[in-house]
Amino acid sequence: MPQVSFAADIKPLSRAIDISHMKRFNVELDNYTYMSNPNNATQVLAALSPHDGEPPTMPPGGPYWNEAQLALFLQWQNDGYQP
Repeated sequence: MPQVSFAADIKPLSRAIDISHMKRFNVELDNYTYMSNPNNATQVLAALSPHDGEPPTMPPGGPYWNEAQLALFLQWQNDGYQP
């Protein structure tokens, strides 16, 4: 299975409105350098994931990422944050 890459697989998961909204909070969903920082990526994944039966906090109001999208993001992390 090919490694998951930021440019081909992860960046396209974020809509332009999500990217714009999160920049106000200094979260750069479209910036590989920012997203490849393990602390930043973990925080983004936590915001995208449901917790204790509650919906994710990102994107505000949805549509929320499905299990396959969340798994792809996690695989990108496990693959070593490929560009």
